[in-house]
Amino acid sequence: MPVLLFLIDTSASMNQRTHLGTTYLDIAKGAVETFMKLRGRDPASRGDRYMLVNFEDVPLGIKAGWKESHATFMTELRNLQATGLTTIGQSLRTAFDLLNLNRLVTGIDNYGQGRNPFFLEPAIIIAITDGNKLTSSSGVQDELHLPLTTPLPGSELTKEPFRWDQRLFSLVLRIPGHASVEPEPLGGVPPDDSAITPMCEVTGGRSYSVFSQRMLNQCLESLVQKIQSGVVINFEKTGPDPPPLEDAPAEVVKSGPQPWHCCHKLIYVRPNPKTGVPIGHWPIPEAFWPDQNSPTLPPRSAHPHVRFSCLDAEPMVIDKVPFDKYELEPSPLTQYILERKSPHTCWQVFVCNSAKYSDLGQPFGYLKASTALNCVNLFVMPYNYPVLLPLLDDLIKVHKFKPTIKWRQSFENYLKTMPPYYIGSLRKALRIMGAPNLLADNMEYGLSYSVVSYLKKLSQQSKIEYDRLITSIGKKPPPEAGIKVRWRWGGGGGISLAQRRDFNLLLQSITGEAPGLTLEPNPKEFHGFHLALLNKSLKPQSLRNPYDIPRSQLLDQLSRMRRNLLNTSVCSLRGQDPDQLHSVPIAQMGNYQDFLKAAPQPLRDADPEQPKRLHTFGNPFKLDKKGMMIDEADEFVTGPQNKGKRPGDSNNMQGGGPKRRRCMSPLLRLGRAYTPPVTPPASPRPAADGESDNGAPEPDLVINHLNQNHYSPDGTSELEPGHPPEPLDHQENHTAADPQDLQDGDEEEENGRPQDGELQLGSEGEAERGSPEDRLARYPSPASLKKQIHSECLEVNNELRALITKEIRKPGRHYEKIFHFLKQIQGSLDTRLIFLQNIIKEAARFKKRVLIEQLENFLEEIHNRSNNMNHVDTL
Repeated sequence: MPVLLFLIDTSASMNQRTHLGTTYLDIAKGAVETFMKLRGRDPASRGDRYMLVNFEDVPLGIKAGWKESHATFMTELRNLQATGLTTIGQSLRTAFDLLNLNRLVTGIDNYGQGRNPFFLEPAIIIAITDGNKLTSSSGVQDELHLPLTTPLPGSELTKEPFRWDQRLFSLVLRIPGHASVEPEPLGGVPPDDSAITPMCEVTGGRSYSVFSQRMLNQCLESLVQKIQSGVVINFEKTGPDPPPLEDAPAEVVKSGPQPWHCCHKLIYVRPNPKTGVPIGHWPIPEAFWPDQNSPTLPPRSAHPHVRFSCLDAEPMVIDKVPFDKYELEPSPLTQYILERKSPHTCWQVFVCNSAKYSDLGQPFGYLKASTALNCVNLFVMPYNYPVLLPLLDDLIKVHKFKPTIKWRQSFENYLKTMPPYYIGSLRKALRIMGAPNLLADNMEYGLSYSVVSYLKKLSQQSKIEYDRLITSIGKKPPPEAGIKVRWRWGGGGGISLAQRRDFNLLLQSITGEAPGLTLEPNPKEFHGFHLALLNKSLKPQSLRNPYDIPRSQLLDQLSRMRRNLLNTSVCSLRGQDPDQLHSVPIAQMGNYQDFLKAAPQPLRDADPEQPKRLHTFGNPFKLDKKGMMIDEADEFVTGPQNKGKRPGDSNNMQGGGPKRRRCMSPLLRLGRAYTPPVTPPASPRPAADGESDNGAPEPDLVINHLNQNHYSPDGTSELEPGHPPEPLDHQENHTAADPQDLQDGDEEEENGRPQDGELQLGSEGEAERGSPEDRLARYPSPASLKKQIHSECLEVNNELRALITKEIRKPGRHYEKIFHFLKQIQGSLDTRLIFLQNIIKEAARFKKRVLIEQLENFLEEIHNRSNNMNHVDTL
């Protein structure tokens, strides 16, 4: 996961404009966005981490660090302003410390235990600057110097501020203010001659001198290609040059050092395609022999110095013995090795002072050209592998993993010449081979107790420093204790030297043509002073330096000061108008999430089952999508769906009568719901004489939904005026309900209290005493009754559809409620059949196969019952 850190120059010189009409800072911001777009084309960019640092002091200079999101990075990038000095040395040190902050916690540097190329955190620092003079509060510097003091724990263990997997690239903007008449030179982009260029070359990067927008785009494309996972190593030649090959043409012998004698290049560390993490076995040895009695570790260089011998040797590889293979970045050294065209020979590599009794050390690997002669690879083997590999080969082939005493003596002699930190890697290799018992478990790793405890202490300190820095990023600076006195000489608030009356005399005194003028008070005499505040409750930032007030706002400021003095304003903050307290910039008006973060944590709800109230900031029609239900007609119902309440339940009554049910959504009102087609009406069948014996309603009011069609003659679902639909809790049909529902229905009808929308039939006693003719005279006409019944059926079925759809979407196989609702469907046979078919389609959407089978059985049962009824009618 590479880290891409952008170091943006925010000095005042970045405000200069180019011939394109944009400032250098605008070009730098656009370059960062273009780079991210180019990088986004690579699938490997998903794991990139972006950081942003400018030229301010720590921690204000860190705009986006380890924890900031991509949105924060882009916001801070757009808000950069060029108002400082060119303190590039301090900013570079800040960038390196930010990258190295977590290395001691993770332990990837592995101090004193060898350098593992597969333990890396590749980082690329891209500095965008204008290449002007290096200015600071102490003056102008000619060379780039990084501060020696740093708060980073463990920085003394490495000589340089960077690490071997961190490279610096700089884009030095040289775009002129006037368009050039000469054509742009074609080809590569040359390096710049500014002070940052040597620092780039030391880390393994380079600088680009940018003279046009085309060259800038070319540099950005080149930088995207530079993002590689690898570490930088110094390769140096030791010993004589190799002899020329026999079949090679005669070469002109060049005296003196050659470019390939010393190369400072990258070796690619490829991640494992399965895990995405590099895997290795053997380290690169340290440049010292570890001493168990030493209380400290010697500092190491950031890039290991690897020496290669030009004597041809045979490459050695043994089965079951692991090795590491790294490809070298193209360089003069790789070009020279490939030109020799000898893929079957190799050059051994060493690290000086890695052995106990040898200055050059023992070989730990070799350089070898690939068989196809297209690249050069570094093979990292066990330390002093020409001695170890033959021993292991004899152990496998001759002794069959049963070593003799002589073999054990030779192996112990090898262990004495091997650095102790190789024991862990060797033990893993022997375990892979199948000989895990050759090394004792109590062998020391070569570090003293004081060094181990010191490294643990450094890890804890760096973790604390990491947490402290993370929390400080993004915070505003604390208010100053007073009003800072600033030097305004030559600025907007002071008088320019050219406007002085004695300007000519001043010039002559400088050149020596006239006597020197009398010295005036030093304008920097009070530099750094603060004016104390008598009233500590006042906020210093509410008061202004008089020289900071523009001339056009002087009168307004005087009026504010007068109100402040006379205390005539009811405003709690002094120096501000009441309107200014509530004025917010337009760009910040929508940051409601930031307001919620700053707000105190509310108390938890007393009833956690209650739905959480959502704020509707910015959108008064905001809906909770979790509670939304969508049926086949794309109509939705939101909010709580009356959990556990049955349509025919009498527990919802209040005051002795059934409570009217409100429609849950305006989209489900009459006239908008789905209306199934109806069949021509069948002749009504008179009710049986014995139905009224069990306390059921009167024969004329009982409608049997198994054989009678409820529809309006014109096929519409509208009601006649004055006849609203009856509530769901008071239905005529109780034949399909359970006995408890039947009993509840009997109780409702025994109450007999009239309500809105019901037929005014009088009390039960009056109905019994009255004659049948009187009772029939009070009933409405059959047409209006059919219209009313049909509209009631539509309303009931729409609510049942919403409830059944909600039950279908629930996980599990609890379908009792669904069939309970299906038994309450109102309407004719065709209406109920169409309703059931729609429910089966809804179940098919959610692939409820068991429910579909049960619904089909239920549908078949309705068909059988209707056929039996028709058979009885014919009799």
